[in-house]
Formats: sequence, structure tokens, C-alpha cells
Amino acid sequence: MAMDLNDPELEFADLVTAYQSWVMAVINDEKLGGEKLLNDDLVEDAFNAMRFLPDVVTAAIETTLARVYDVDPDELAGLLYPED
Repeated sequence: MAMDLNDPELEFADLVTAYQSWVMAVINDEKLGGEKLLNDDLVEDAFNAMRFLPDVVTAAIETTLARVYDVDPDELAGLLYPED
């Protein structure tokens, strides 16, 4: 179920979690070869969250998860934003 941006209970942490879940799913699917986690809801929630999260927050999430999963940050950026 996709995140409801009109929900008055929605908090900043929910936006962070949505973005973080997407990044982790991309790493899992593309680098770790685990069970596929990426789905349309994760993608939609992440892109909605990005509208409200400062760049510094999304960059911190990407950098931290790249370190945790031993993925090159530039490679991760290419996986997350392949058309850039």
C-alpha cells in the first residue's frame, strides 16, 4: 500500500523510511542477489518522499547504506538514477 501524503499522521520519519526502503531494495536486487524486494509501491513512496526530503538527507541515506552494504557510492547513484 502506497504512502498517503495527505495523512495528517505522516511524519518526517515516514518519509525517511520510505526513501531508505527503496535504496535498500535497489541494493538488494542489484548487488546482493537476494529475493527481489523492489516493487511499484516502494518506488512510488520513495519518489513522493524525495519531494519533501532535503538533498542532504537523501545523500546521507545513500552514503550510509552504501557503506553498510559495501557498495561504491558512485555505482549506487547509477543504480538509483540510471538516466542521470
